[in-house]
Amino acid sequence: MTARAPDQTRHRALGLLAAAAALVLAGCAAGPDYTRPTVPTGRAFSETAPADAAPVHDLPRDWWTLFRHPALDALMAEAFKNSPTLAAARHAVRAAEEARLAQQAALWPQVQATESPTRTKIAGNLGGNSPGVQGDGSVISTVSNPPRSAGGTAPFNQPVIYNFHTAQVSISYAPDVFGGLGRQVESSAALAQAQTYEWQAARVTLAANLASAAILDAQLRQQIRSAQAAAQAAQDALRLAERLRQGGYLAGSDEAAQRLALLSLQQAVPPLQQQLEQNRNWMRALIGAPQDRPLPAFELSDFHWPQALPSSLPSQLLEQRPDVRAAEAQLHAAVAQIGVARAARLPQFAITADAGGAASRLSQAFLASGRFFDLTATLTAPLFDAGAARHRELGAAATAAQAEAQYRATVLGALQNVADVLQAMSADDAAWTLAQRGTDTTAQALALAQRRVDAGYQDRSALLAAETAHHQAEQQAAAAQAARLTHLVALYQALGGGWWHDDDPPRAAASQP
Repeated sequence: MTARAPDQTRHRALGLLAAAAALVLAGCAAGPDYTRPTVPTGRAFSETAPADAAPVHDLPRDWWTLFRHPALDALMAEAFKNSPTLAAARHAVRAAEEARLAQQAALWPQVQATESPTRTKIAGNLGGNSPGVQGDGSVISTVSNPPRSAGGTAPFNQPVIYNFHTAQVSISYAPDVFGGLGRQVESSAALAQAQTYEWQAARVTLAANLASAAILDAQLRQQIRSAQAAAQAAQDALRLAERLRQGGYLAGSDEAAQRLALLSLQQAVPPLQQQLEQNRNWMRALIGAPQDRPLPAFELSDFHWPQALPSSLPSQLLEQRPDVRAAEAQLHAAVAQIGVARAARLPQFAITADAGGAASRLSQAFLASGRFFDLTATLTAPLFDAGAARHRELGAAATAAQAEAQYRATVLGALQNVADVLQAMSADDAAWTLAQRGTDTTAQALALAQRRVDAGYQDRSALLAAETAHHQAEQQAAAAQAARLTHLVALYQALGGGWWHDDDPPRAAASQP
């Protein structure tokens, strides 16, 4: 066999690589390109907007600081540091990003190096398989004597035992002629984006839950104090009723009615106390702390109403809401999988090259006599698979249609969420106004009753009744004020929570331990 000149072989190899590169450059990405679906969003959430509304892009990432409550700010910092839910979301982002990078590596040539030392014994009867003369002049061969027919005597042959080294570098490359690998990378990148938005959504949800829990803590404390004060006033009224009945100035039925009123007020306190403790247990879980962790006591008077409320157009939610962005990224990934399935139905190309050396001693392997190489191009085309590849593509298209429907549902749900919160805030304003009027009215009635009792124009029972009514009005006012604050938190969450101001990229956050 005549060996080819090295230059001729090199030129052929370069020509094959150039042809493969031309195929890649001329290739196209299989499957449809992603475009955002059109979802009717409307032009406004309601007929009127708050007079003190501010552009939503002014909503800070740490929106809870608008309440100007240092204790809440401290708990938020602790929650973001210790929350296992948020940590799980960060690690999910990291896993998705690593999966994207691993998938992207398939677009590059793969290079491997191997070294295989062997020790072999060749039977004398197989002497023709011996390596033979080596590059250093040594011979690896079985011993062979003349056959019996030529006058030879036994043994006619003997085995040989030898060491051999084979070292090589292998390069493999699969040109992405029809874009299947590119679509797979595109899908992985979209999934990584989806996890990033899920992380942002988890952060916004954690902040909203903790802020709402702090507001509820303040509400329950105020309601417990008012309920206890109302019960104490009813207790004093009952003592007075007992004395009046004993003196013959009050009927027994009136005393019984007062006793029932006291019992009703007393029964309202334990459920509020239970709800308070359970809410504080939830706050500890949110910040990732054990159940014996002391927590600050919140008061409604410590929460300040922001100077301006955020506002947004429905179409802006497509960019602002992390759950909407996550659903869109999932849709993008599903659309890219159509291209992956379609490319699998087309011919696949591969190029492999191996170069190395083989000798009885490793130091001799890369001398001229030990060097070897091979260069292979492979074309694999599907001929018959009983329709499996076609059905996989149809299944990918159906999955993309499902993801699009889920995206539309997420958008519509987000629009409803904002509209519901705005309606609730409008109702809260009316309820808060009425609750303030109620406390003002009962306070005036209480002051008037006190003056009439002091002047001797009225007995003490009327004063105690006015005091009970005032404390009950205070409970209603606390509930109205807390509902107003809670729905403001819900508005911040519904409008996206300001995550777009994040100066710490999610990927960087995900790489933290």
